[in-house]
Amino acid sequence: MSTSSRTTDTTAITHDSTQRKIPSMCQHQPPCPSAESADRESARLVAHHPEQGWSLLCNGVLLFEDTGELLPDGQIIAPHRPLGGAPVMTAA
Repeated sequence: MSTSSRTTDTTAITHDSTQRKIPSMCQHQPPCPSAESADRESARLVAHHPEQGWSLLCNGVLLFEDTGELLPDGQIIAPHRPLGGAPVMTAA
C-alpha cells in the first residue's frame, strides 16, 4: 500500500483544551468540593504517597507536600504554607 493512497481527514480533530471536561472521581455523597472551589483541599484522598511527597484528591487535585497544588486543568497553585516567623499562641 502506498502512502499516496492513504487519506487522513483532520478537519474533525480539534485540540481546544478550554472545552475539555475532566470527570470527577468523587462518587460519594455529599460530593467533595470541586477543583475550582476555594475549599478544594478538603476533598477525600484517593491516593497518598508520602514517600514521593504527593497526594491525589477525589476532585482531581494533586496536592504536594510543600502545599503546592496541580489542578486537573493544568493550573499550578504555588505553595502556601504559613511562614514560621509568628509566635504560637496557646490557650491558658
